[in-house]
Amino acid sequence: MDSRDEVWMERAIDLAEKGRGYVEPNPLVGAVIVQEDRVVGEGWHERYGEAHAEVNALAQAGESAREATLYVTLEPCCHQGKTPPCTEAIVRAGIKRVVAAMTDPFPQVAGQGSSRLEQADIAVEIGLKEKEAKRLNAPYLKLLRTGRPYVHAKWAMTLDGKIATRTGDSRWITGDAARRQTHELRGRMDAIIVGIGTVLADDPRLTVRPPGPRVPIRIVLDSRGRLPKTANLVKTAGEVPVLVVTLPTASSVQELQAMGCATLGLPDAGNDRPDILVLLDELGRRRMTNVLVEGGAEVLGSFFDARAVDEVHAFVAPRIAGGNAKTAVAGRGVEKIADALSLAEWKIEQLGPDVLLHGIINSQ
Repeated sequence: MDSRDEVWMERAIDLAEKGRGYVEPNPLVGAVIVQEDRVVGEGWHERYGEAHAEVNALAQAGESAREATLYVTLEPCCHQGKTPPCTEAIVRAGIKRVVAAMTDPFPQVAGQGSSRLEQADIAVEIGLKEKEAKRLNAPYLKLLRTGRPYVHAKWAMTLDGKIATRTGDSRWITGDAARRQTHELRGRMDAIIVGIGTVLADDPRLTVRPPGPRVPIRIVLDSRGRLPKTANLVKTAGEVPVLVVTLPTASSVQELQAMGCATLGLPDAGNDRPDILVLLDELGRRRMTNVLVEGGAEVLGSFFDARAVDEVHAFVAPRIAGGNAKTAVAGRGVEKIADALSLAEWKIEQLGPDVLLHGIINSQ
């Protein structure tokens, strides 16, 4: 492989990103077809259930695909799913070389796609930009590996770490640009999770405005089923689903269902609250790939205590609230700084007067 191979694979990764929010639980995939150092076709997996990246790139390339090189971010599939096998389309097109960033761990592929291509005398090379490709598809890979969705934690706080004043006022800590970013993030999620305390204090809608590629279900952790029928979540339950997660002892399940909410009773984690790991198992069974935990502090703390968070989106406003106000993450916490969670990858983005600190939880 030479430097041009890296250029084309970087382009394939950029194309794959265009499918984020549209293709899950399928992986994000981009493809570029190059003939004599010239791009003759490119594509990405655009929507769940529709043509894969390789097929879109081959359609654009036409006859120019013969004897060309295909760069693709994930090993081509070799099984009949919602679409036909990509390997067969590649063979028919006359591609002579396939460069894939990584093997697809999906059991019905997992090296079999590469083998099928090699049987057709197509040169196959795996591993170019593998780290970047795995980062691109971290949610897909986690769902396959653990059966649980990828967990994003999001909060907005003042410079001194407060998510509200000492009186509980929190509107608005951050400005318009940060809130727009929050809605873009929500629009890529399968679910948004909050605690009943946040609902009672702020009465949020947790909708996506303007609409994004996905319509996330709103999940309320509500041990005793206290969600009031006057809540904005209830008023909009007919338009966007609401799931109330209770303990089995909650007596208001039928009332919640009559209000248009789905309910889920989960075992007690030992703190009079539903077990969030069992919840994540259930969401994984429902093929949810990305979920967003928005708060409040106790809910965020419970996810961090359980080491269940994969990615952090912390919006920080240049304000100082002071006083005995809530911090972003409560819960049990750690005893020593050495045990604190850290970010392995992070970046800072300015959004108007605010900043977004975005990073991946270091799993080591």
